[in-house]
Amino acid sequence: MERCTGKVALVTGASRGIGRGIAIKLASEGAHVVVNYHTHRQEAEEVASAIRAMDCQALVCQADVADRHAVSQVISETVGRFGHLDVAVANAAFSIRMPVIEYQWADFERTVEVCQFGVFHTCQLAAQQMVRQSQSGHRGGKIVIISSVMEEVCFPNSAPYTMSKAAINRLGQTMAGELAPYRINVNIVNPGWIDTPGERRYYSEQELHERGKRIPWGRMGTPEDVANAVAFLVSDDADYVTGATLRVDGGYLLGLGLT
Repeated sequence: MERCTGKVALVTGASRGIGRGIAIKLASEGAHVVVNYHTHRQEAEEVASAIRAMDCQALVCQADVADRHAVSQVISETVGRFGHLDVAVANAAFSIRMPVIEYQWADFERTVEVCQFGVFHTCQLAAQQMVRQSQSGHRGGKIVIISSVMEEVCFPNSAPYTMSKAAINRLGQTMAGELAPYRINVNIVNPGWIDTPGERRYYSEQELHERGKRIPWGRMGTPEDVANAVAFLVSDDADYVTGATLRVDGGYLLGLGLT
């Protein structure tokens, strides 16, 4: 069953990893997808090709989500192309891992600009468009924030990332209450340890495989695991779900307390 037929979905950071998985999953559910990317143009075009192969439309938009004007342009291009925006998935993220006392301010600031301010730009500008649509008779919309279990538990070497994730979860909950009268759902997904290209900056394939076996579910998560959760939250099945945080981690956090 296609739960997103005819809907238009914007996915930020959609060229790789979790964003790629979400974009392709939403297309498999019938959505037309705006594939946002920052630096991986070829991979974004590959995602768009996969979407078109499913008889859905794809619009590829380059934008750094930390740049508010650029995000505004993406929203404008989306509405110009499709006439409306039904789903916004704020997924784009950035992280440089090191101890707090060793951070260069530029690296710390960049992480916050993408992971916190970028999510704010995406969510606020998408919500403004959805409110305008609702006032003209178009049905509200769905906003999903991709956060992290690191919002719940702090790990070393990730201070700006962790603080940003905590902030965007509170943003999502606040927006959920404010936007409910417009029938705009806002929910958060907290992925656990997901097998993405970014993890290979820090671990070898063997290390990822071995560490994944320590998770209660017996493996690392996949982008598809997260995408399945998002597909539910943006579907009509979740119309009465807003302000929720859905953990998708295979028991990762529970495993931290196991002996």
